[in-house]
Order: sequence, then structure tokens, then C-alpha cells
Amino acid sequence: MPTARDRVRAEITAEIADAARRQLAEVGAAALSLRAVARELGMASSAVYRYVPSRDDLLTRLIIDGYDALGAAAEQADDPAAAPRERWLVVCRAVRAWALAHPHEYALLYGSPVPGYTAPRDTVPAATRVGVVLGRILGDAARAGALPPVSGAAAAGLVTPEATAVLGGSHPAIDEDVRVRALLTWSSLFGLISFELFGHFVGTVADSDRWFDRAVAELAGTLGL
Repeated sequence: MPTARDRVRAEITAEIADAARRQLAEVGAAALSLRAVARELGMASSAVYRYVPSRDDLLTRLIIDGYDALGAAAEQADDPAAAPRERWLVVCRAVRAWALAHPHEYALLYGSPVPGYTAPRDTVPAATRVGVVLGRILGDAARAGALPPVSGAAAAGLVTPEATAVLGGSHPAIDEDVRVRALLTWSSLFGLISFELFGHFVGTVADSDRWFDRAVAELAGTLGL
């Protein structure tokens, strides 16, 4: 059971993270500063460093929090009782909705790399949560016999064993071609959202909501749903 001291530490650390997220909106990830966070909270810089050792540690906390929040949105949207195609569409919409509601956090996850910062392996489990949801939909579709027959002619080696476990797991209806398409659709989902969020569809797409629905429906078809 957490002690009172542990609870206070957790509360202050959460306040620091909240202030840092506000800094993301104001100055961007590259200019994030623990000193600026300390000023906003009325704390001495030395006090902040007792909770967050460095800017990189703070960025890692924000990245993990962001991936976890995005993954939770995808998980909550998924209804295993629905048809696989409908599950795919609903989860994709939920991912987009989170990104539009949290543009600066999304930019930290999928925008330009922060100079001088390299995300540690600690971020990987959180980063794959959306992929796990999409892979579960694919795996459930395979077990339900809802995927087209595979050709069996694809050469293995394009997708790592770790990714294979996420992208539907092992099943006779999921061969290397299916996994390649799964990885393509997963990355394309974030490409669609990034293009919209960073303004690359301006002057091209007339209705963002309808465009997104049409695009992820096409991706569902590519996946075989």
C-alpha cells in the first residue's frame, strides 16, 4: 500500500507532467525546459530535479503517457462482439479522435524527432498498444474464417517475430503477405492522421470526416476485412 510520502511524490510528479504538456502546446517538445516547468509550478529548479532527473526523463514520461492514453482510447473503442470490419473502423476513428483532441501530444509521438533525444526501449510496450488492438482484430477475423484464403507463396523475413506476435499471431489464414498488409495499414492509419493534423490535406480534402472514413475503409479492404 502506498505511503503518504509515495502519494505526495506521485501527485507532484503528475503536476510536473501536466505542466510539461502545457509547455508542449506553447513552445514544442524541442524547447521543453525543466526550468520553465519549475517556474510555472512555483518550484525551485532543484526541487523539480528531485522528481524528474532530466529533460530526457521528462520527455520519456510524456511519451509513455501519450502512447498509453492513445492505446487506452483504442482499447476502449474496440467491441469484440462486433464484426471485424466494423471493429477496425471504430478503432481507427477513436485513434483519430484522440489525436485531434491532443494535437501537441500526438506531435510528440509522431512528429519531428526531438534533437538530442532518443526514446528508450521503455517506450515500446506503450507504443504498440494500438497495434495490439488492430492485430487482435485481425487475429479474431482469421479465427472466425473472415479472411480471404492465403496464397502460401510469400517469402518470409520481412516482418520480425516480435511484430508477427502483434499482427494477429500465428494462424493458417495469416501468412507473410497478410502481415505485410497489416503493417502497411497500421502505418497508413497514422499517416492519414498526421497528414490531417499537420495541414497536408489543406486544399485537397473537402470533408475531413468523410475522407477519413473512406480511407480507413479502403485500408480495411487492403487488410482483407
